[in-house]
Amino acid sequence: MHGVNEHSITVDIGDKTITFATGKYAKQADGAVMVTQGDSMVLVTAVCDTRPTRFDFLPLTVDFQDKDGARGKIPGGFLKREGRATERTTLIARVIDRPIRPLFPKHFRNEVQVICTSISYDQDAESDVLALCGAGAALHISHAPLAEAAAGVRVVAIDGKIILNPTFQEQRDGDLNIIVAGTATAVTMVEGGGNEVSEELMIEAILTAHEAIKKLVAGMNELREMAGVPKMVVAPPAELDAELYAWMKENAPGPMAEALKVTNKHARGSALKSARNALFATYSEGKDADTHEAINKDIKTAWSKILRSSMRAEVITNNKRIDGRAPDKIRAIWTEVGIAPRAHGSAVFTRGETQGFVTAALGTERDGQRIDWAGAETAERTWMLTYSFPPFSTGEARPLRAPKRREVGHGALAHRAIKAVLPDFSEFPYVLRCTADILESNGSSSMATVCGASLSLMDAGVPLKAPVAGIAMGLIKEGDDYAVLSDILGDEDHMGDMDFKVTGTTEGITAFQMDVKIAGIDKAILTRALAQAREGRLHILEEMAKTISVGRDELSAYAPRIHTLQIKADKIRELIGPGGKTIRSIQDQADVKVTVDDSGKVQIAATSQENADKAIAMIRELSQEAEIGKLYMGVVKRIVDFGAFVEIFPGTDGLVHISHLAKERVNKVTDVISEGDEILVRVIDVDRQGKVRLSRKEALEAGI
Repeated sequence: MHGVNEHSITVDIGDKTITFATGKYAKQADGAVMVTQGDSMVLVTAVCDTRPTRFDFLPLTVDFQDKDGARGKIPGGFLKREGRATERTTLIARVIDRPIRPLFPKHFRNEVQVICTSISYDQDAESDVLALCGAGAALHISHAPLAEAAAGVRVVAIDGKIILNPTFQEQRDGDLNIIVAGTATAVTMVEGGGNEVSEELMIEAILTAHEAIKKLVAGMNELREMAGVPKMVVAPPAELDAELYAWMKENAPGPMAEALKVTNKHARGSALKSARNALFATYSEGKDADTHEAINKDIKTAWSKILRSSMRAEVITNNKRIDGRAPDKIRAIWTEVGIAPRAHGSAVFTRGETQGFVTAALGTERDGQRIDWAGAETAERTWMLTYSFPPFSTGEARPLRAPKRREVGHGALAHRAIKAVLPDFSEFPYVLRCTADILESNGSSSMATVCGASLSLMDAGVPLKAPVAGIAMGLIKEGDDYAVLSDILGDEDHMGDMDFKVTGTTEGITAFQMDVKIAGIDKAILTRALAQAREGRLHILEEMAKTISVGRDELSAYAPRIHTLQIKADKIRELIGPGGKTIRSIQDQADVKVTVDDSGKVQIAATSQENADKAIAMIRELSQEAEIGKLYMGVVKRIVDFGAFVEIFPGTDGLVHISHLAKERVNKVTDVISEGDEILVRVIDVDRQGKVRLSRKEALEAGI
């Protein structure tokens, strides 16, 4: 029997209806909401611990689980159980985490866990935005101390028409495809990309999405009124000692200003730390040793507050940033290509103290990445990009581990940025992979990856539709005054109010990612920020063009040359041979890679034209068919009383009847030919069953 505590509300978004229901499933969680659209259902649970942890950050974890049973599939492998998180589930978890985390009190340290489980999957009602909305609703009805509810929608633009929460086909057809998240008062996150779309279309899509978000949040507020519980009371943060803070405000600005004059990242950090330690030594002198730890903690807190305030004021008041740049100034850029001789393409992109090394590799169709997750567009991915952030890039020493969510997210952003300009696979039949290693980092290594990937692909001879560059932007906003910062540093990201990354060509945007930390980002700020980002992007593209601007005319000597043949489907079996023996023999003899699909399309990948020609000749010999009237030099394979069977090319033989062995009458076949003889024959007939009739007599009469 269903309980009396079951509640649900519906919200219409465009022509779609989203239902939020609670009180029926997972009732021991602090908040549990089932979100439904079409045949897609996602159960989202939220649990918020009542006890603070020892961490100095919010220990929020978000997980999204794709269950194969939700789409009627049995997992592969021996265990027949869903394995580790896929790229898809990791990226969805990040999309949920990013807009929710800033809504908690800054000093809140209790553990919070959000788990989103796919119950039923309908690819025409994508589950990522449903999970995002479910997380916002589950936390909103629970005692977790969120300031307000959060929600999200997916936006697609097709021929300029905005579509909310589109179908799978609409996503594929769209020129723009983004997820927008926010609250009733502000957009807090954007993630997605497009096919060189305009800044105006991007702004229209974001603002249209926010109107839908307001409706979703209103529905969540209604659900909270029905089923919500009181929010937990969070103790205010400990106040700084007033006397200490006043002393720091008087004594810190001078040493701080001197330290900030240092432009190098690590040297500046050391100078700031030395200045702070000197202030601590001065203030704690003569005080009881037992109070030193408390004083040191308060000194650090006061220093951070004053530093943040000072840096922000310098930008707003004097248009001067940490490293002395104006808000719209880009750091010095230098690029280099072809530095790894054996890589098919390679590049280094350096901007200030951020440096990325990227290689490009070209492969055959068999090198494509197998994809088996909900919503996969194809069974194989022919474009791949991986991003690595080793500890030495920031001067740290720590163990190398598997890629973190941040690395997966940055790689996906760069992957999306380049995808829009890749040639069609039918025209350039290569599987492409870029590997990005960050060698130095001080702000926006993901954008260095985009630029480096574009350069390395052109160095590899890939005919990109246009080069792509990326830039990271920031915002400092104090009251009605604000400054948009181009090419932000790591410290500016930390102290700023917005972090957004834009990639694109000279024609438009290919990828966009935005995280907003404050309310009040309006259309005017977005318009200015995107316009400034475009100016920065064009500048970076100009700098890249000084090294390379189009794909090289020739591929690397170590890259495969792919040649395509078409054979008849009934010849595939002969090409492959028993147990793959024939195709392996061709590969070994010609030193090539050969693939064939069910349609009979054959691809030969070779590093030299000579090897390719050799393989092509062997395949054509195997796959050719007897042509009526054509002469062939054949080998006698078997003799019978009424004639001889002659192989005219591998896998195909025909019968020469005794009456067609010679111009004169033949009494006995062995009087004219023997097994193993090479004889010239003409094809005189091929019947419906493919049986070939040959004539030696007509070949002799031809006089050849």
